[in-house]
Amino acid sequence: MPRTKGDHEARRRDVSEAVWRVLAAHGFGGLTLRAVAAELGASTGLLTHYFPAKRDLVAHALDLLDRRSAARPRRAGGPGLGAVRAALLDVLPLTAGATDSNRIWVSSWDTALADPGLSEEYARKYARSRDKLSALVAAAQELGELPAGDPARIAAGAQSFVLGLVVQALFAPSVFSPEHQVELLDDYLAGLAAGPSADSPN
Repeated sequence: MPRTKGDHEARRRDVSEAVWRVLAAHGFGGLTLRAVAAELGASTGLLTHYFPAKRDLVAHALDLLDRRSAARPRRAGGPGLGAVRAALLDVLPLTAGATDSNRIWVSSWDTALADPGLSEEYARKYARSRDKLSALVAAAQELGELPAGDPARIAAGAQSFVLGLVVQALFAPSVFSPEHQVELLDDYLAGLAAGPSADSPN
């Protein structure tokens, strides 16, 4: 019987799931047609119908990562500092799914750094994230939950802190357990809320 459009779409979903599992296990460095074919239980020849070249496979993987990141549920932290906290918690590898996503994101950095176009795209992604965080910081300042200061600068510091914590947790999950990650984030936010100490340099 001839394949239907539904069959084709189902096969594409199977391929995408296989790509995701390879990424979660091996990162972008281990993303090859052979690895995806083995995960799918198919031949590399079948995959060339979807990905004629390695760059097509990488492009699909990046698009898949974008779509999955955009679709995942977000915490609702309420207004003010609670919203800042929720946004930062959403970045951390606190669950198995979030750990997989973060492993894939971090492994994609090398791919992005090697491609000027992707580097610019990633810079824009992180800039948009800082802009959203900056707006949340400003709202918390208006409520008196954070001291006065440049929201963009505070957001840049918070983003840098949480991305650094992601890397630490991926490399040393037994040390940076989900509970410890939350503790460290809460310590960081408490420091922000307290403001600079009297003896801090200006």
